[in-house]
Amino acid sequence: MVLPPIMASAAAAGDGAGQPQLTAPFGDGVLQCLDTTLAAETCEELFTPQAPHIGLALAGVEIISNGSGSHHQLRKLDTRLDLIKGATAKAGGVYLYANQRGCDGGRLYFDGCASVAVNGEFVAQGAQFGLEDVEVITACVDLDEVVSFRGSVASLREQASTAQSPNFIPVDFRLCKPQSCFGASASTAHSPSPEPSTLSPSLAITPRIHRPEEEIAYGPACWLWDYLRRSGGAGYLSPLSGGADSASTAAIVGAMCQMVKAAVDKGDQQVMQDARRIGQYSPEEPIASTSQEFASRVFVTVYMGTVNSSQETRDRAAQLAREIGAYHINFGIDTVVEALVSLFATIMGKRPAFRAHGGSNAENLALQNIQARLRMVIAFLLAQLVPWVRDRKGFLLVLGSANVDECLRGYLTKYDCSSADVNPIGGISKQDLRRFLRWGASALGYPALQSVVEAVPTAELEPLTKGATSQVCVWGGGGLGGRWGRGGLNVSVCIILYVSAKILYFLVEGQVLTGGDCCQGQTLFHVLCH
Repeated sequence: MVLPPIMASAAAAGDGAGQPQLTAPFGDGVLQCLDTTLAAETCEELFTPQAPHIGLALAGVEIISNGSGSHHQLRKLDTRLDLIKGATAKAGGVYLYANQRGCDGGRLYFDGCASVAVNGEFVAQGAQFGLEDVEVITACVDLDEVVSFRGSVASLREQASTAQSPNFIPVDFRLCKPQSCFGASASTAHSPSPEPSTLSPSLAITPRIHRPEEEIAYGPACWLWDYLRRSGGAGYLSPLSGGADSASTAAIVGAMCQMVKAAVDKGDQQVMQDARRIGQYSPEEPIASTSQEFASRVFVTVYMGTVNSSQETRDRAAQLAREIGAYHINFGIDTVVEALVSLFATIMGKRPAFRAHGGSNAENLALQNIQARLRMVIAFLLAQLVPWVRDRKGFLLVLGSANVDECLRGYLTKYDCSSADVNPIGGISKQDLRRFLRWGASALGYPALQSVVEAVPTAELEPLTKGATSQVCVWGGGGLGGRWGRGGLNVSVCIILYVSAKILYFLVEGQVLTGGDCCQGQTLFHVLCH
């Protein structure tokens, strides 16, 4: 590339020759050290079909690094580790993978898990989830093993002979220790740096891959902690209904508090500083003596019941809050609901009624939705004023509890639990949440989660008349996912059943249903539904 005049002049002054440097090479290069070669590829290049590390390895580069910004997704780490392993399994070499960790203030969480692989085997791996800003892992590798590995593959040598040579940049520096520094004692990536006389190549390890349930617990938990400490908030507030979604959100916050407690016990100074500030501890108070004690300072749960709520959901919400240690508030919102309905009646001259009381479908839906929407308004009011009531500073962030199935299908009430400051489960399916609840009952130490997942889900938004059953939402399954809608079948199931009815009628009658014939198909549809 042609250098701008100011840069050309600066280069001339720097080399002492006085002649301006008009051009400079631009592009990728390989550092040619005195004892090895080092190159880099960037982030997503690892995932591409024609990844740079293939050409670099064929050109003889022994060490390839990757500074990545790969965000966390469920079940993604397995793919990432397979690609890192494959980067050196076919062509040999040392692959150094470093990834960002933490939350950058947006919706993404970067899950670290730095790794070192040699000739298709891992010799070091960092933690996928943690509250530390920086984690350093080390490994000792023998570059002669890379040479030996590559020399043993005839087809690799053949392809290397025709590979295009990259730009090599000489560097007057040695990366390797003298041969006399190596002894017989083995060291691991996680042990303290050994004395020079005991250095030896790090042994191969089996990489750790978390279960999806663990990822649901600790990935969002790390994100919530990073987001909280950067936001200046005093904690989180979550409406807790006693159902699966809000219980999942609460359990993730509980996992966050457990991780903070563990980091404090390890003496992490940054976490201790943040925990003291957010928990508003006095200088002489111990920080997070238990995870429940810390949760009581930074997590508020609220059960907002109505005459339609059951004692079972009320009890489940209270039990889970106790196990987590949250500051729990239990109250009814009937007076607010009645005030709004009365306001409508005063304005319009007509008073809506539930279907159970003779009202229309429009009236019934409106009366259900207003309960959910008022809970959102009250949640934000409490988030602003509960710290003041408790003689604490700051504000609380409201947590949502709408899973990805509901968001994709539109199966939610606008401006209810789908409206919040942050939603930890917004990218997680209902089936994964169900498995997470079963796992968390024992792994997180919250037995109430087991009773939540075993309970029949119910909306509890309509009154029950004698002999009626409550609104039931059944767990979805298979490829359909989701759950049955309020007052009707899941949309995907309805479509499948209706199409099946049309096909069945066509086979029976030998004709295609069009126009007025649809009524016969609809009759069969109702039969299939029942």
